[in-house]
Amino acid sequence: MNFLVTGGAGFIGSAVCRHLCANPAYRVTNLDKLTYAGNLASLRQIENAHNYSFAQADICDERAVLDLLRRHDIDIVMNLAAESHVDRSIDGPGAFIETNIVGTYRILNAALEYWRGLSDDRKSRFRFHHVSTDEVFGDLPFDGGMFVEETPYAPSSPYSASKAASDHLVRAWHETYGLPVVLSNCSNNYGPYHFPEKLIPLVIL
Repeated sequence: MNFLVTGGAGFIGSAVCRHLCANPAYRVTNLDKLTYAGNLASLRQIENAHNYSFAQADICDERAVLDLLRRHDIDIVMNLAAESHVDRSIDGPGAFIETNIVGTYRILNAALEYWRGLSDDRKSRFRFHHVSTDEVFGDLPFDGGMFVEETPYAPSSPYSASKAASDHLVRAWHETYGLPVVLSNCSNNYGPYHFPEKLIPLVIL
């Protein structure tokens, strides 16, 4: 099974790469632009693994993504590449629009072109897994409550709006073109190599 992990030098992406590479039957290609949040030190334990390779690229570069998909015979795309901090999105929303919306559009186009060229058997096994955030559902009241499967989208920051838009694009590429997709909405992940601007390491520090 061949995986393309975008944003694989980020906090969650690097954990995904380390986890996948522990299985010798998996081959992992990590695509990362290496912005301020990219940390190659988080990948040191697998950087020389036989089933791991790294490509510095931008998901907005549709041709580069398509080339990696074809060159590594990718079966599953896990899209974790994103600008991902609410406060930063308020101060500079442009980067969030570019990466989270335009970048998702570009990588969907590349994945669709690649998927259409696969055999029927490989088409049926291919998946585009888009990793999103609970921020797309808006804000919970301070006195309780929780998000559930039926919670409507109600983004309240440039970051959450850009991720909501990317989610809708992924769903549209499935409904319109048939691309096999999976969406997941993370909520305050934490652990080793977490960038210190995020909630839990910020509070601990």
